[in-house]
Amino acid sequence: MTRPTLLFYCQHSLGMGHLVRSLALAAELARRCRVVLLNGGPAIPDEGLPDGVEVVQLPPVGLDEAGQLVSRDHRRGLGRALALRGRQLLAIFESLHPDVLLIELFPFGRNKFAGELLSLLDAAQAGRRTTIVCSLRDILVSGRVNQALHDERASLTANRYFDAVLVHADPRFATLEESFRPATPLAIPVHYTGFVVPRRAMPGLAPRPSRQVLVSVGGGMAGVPLVETAVKAHALLRPEDGLHMRIVAGPFYPPDAWRALRAQVRGREGLSLRRQVPNLVAEMRRSLVSVSQCGYNTAMDLLRAGVPGLVVPFGEGGENEQLDRARRLERAGAVRVLEATRLDPPALAEAIRSLVRFRPSPVELDLDGAHWTAEWVAGLPRGQRVVA
Repeated sequence: MTRPTLLFYCQHSLGMGHLVRSLALAAELARRCRVVLLNGGPAIPDEGLPDGVEVVQLPPVGLDEAGQLVSRDHRRGLGRALALRGRQLLAIFESLHPDVLLIELFPFGRNKFAGELLSLLDAAQAGRRTTIVCSLRDILVSGRVNQALHDERASLTANRYFDAVLVHADPRFATLEESFRPATPLAIPVHYTGFVVPRRAMPGLAPRPSRQVLVSVGGGMAGVPLVETAVKAHALLRPEDGLHMRIVAGPFYPPDAWRALRAQVRGREGLSLRRQVPNLVAEMRRSLVSVSQCGYNTAMDLLRAGVPGLVVPFGEGGENEQLDRARRLERAGAVRVLEATRLDPPALAEAIRSLVRFRPSPVELDLDGAHWTAEWVAGLPRGQRVVA
C-alpha cells in the first residue's frame, strides 16, 4: 500500500512558534506519509529541516510592525509576491493531488492570506478526494475589535471547506470554546491531540553553579522591547547578586536592532549575547532562572525544563493569546508573570531577584501531540469525508 501524500501549508508571519510546531508535526508525519511542507515565511535554515520532509519555499511574505503584509523578498513587491504564491499553490496541488491538505491556523487566523487559501481550498474540495484539516494551537487571539464577526466567518469557512480541526493542546489546560465563540457552531469534528513538542532527547538536570539568567524571545521579531529592557535591568542588578545574564535574541531579531545590541553589549561584564542556541530546553536547564515571552513553544520549553520562569507576554495589536496562556500557567504555579504594560528596567530587575527564590510547581500535560496527529492522519480513510 502506498504511503498517503500530505500537503502542509504553514505561514509564519511575526514569530516562529507556528513554524517550530509545524516542523515538529512534519517530522512525525514523515514517518507515515509523504510530507510536502509549503513555507510562506522566511526560508528555513537547512539545519532546521527534518529528515524526510520536502519543503517548498513560497515567495516569503510577513507582517510589519503595523501589522500590514509586506514582501520579505527585496526582488518582489507585495502584489507580485502574492500573485506568484497563488499560482504556485494551485500548481503544486494539481501536481501532487494529496490525500490530505493540512492548513495551519486558517480560518481561525491568517485572514490576510484568505485569497490564496480560499483558491487552494476550492481546488482541494472540487473532487472531494482530499481530506482537509486545520492544525490549531491551544489558545486563539480573542481580543479583536471585531471578534464576533471574525469568529463567525471562521466557523462558516471551516464548516464549508474543512473535514476536521486538530487542536494541539490538552483540554485540561485549554479548550477551543474558551477562545472561539461563533454564533454558528462548528459542525465538523474537533480533536485534541495533546501539545506538540519537537522530538529530541531531553537533557538531564544539571547543576546551576553559574547563576545564569537566561533571557530569550523566541524568533526575536517581536522581542526587541524585552531584550532592550533586560540589558538595562542587568545594569541595575546589584553586584552582590552575582548573576550572569545570557540573552538569546532569536534568528529573526531585526538586523538593525541586532547590530545596535551587539555594540551595546560589547565589553559588558556578566552579560553575553547569542543569536540562537541549538536546544533552548537544555539552555534553560543550565540556568538559574529564565525570562521570556509566553508563546506556545516557549511555554512548553519552560514546563519541560522545570526552571523558575518569568514570562512577559507579547500583547501588541490586540494579541491576548500569550497573556491568556501565561495566566493559566501562573494559576497552576508554573511561572510568574510580568505584564508588558509594567515592563521597565527596575521592575524587571526586581522580578529577576524575586525569581531566584521561586520554585515552580510541576504541571502534568499531554505532550505527545505530534505522535497522535501522525497516527490520526495515517488512519484516515482515503477519499472519504471524515466523521466524528
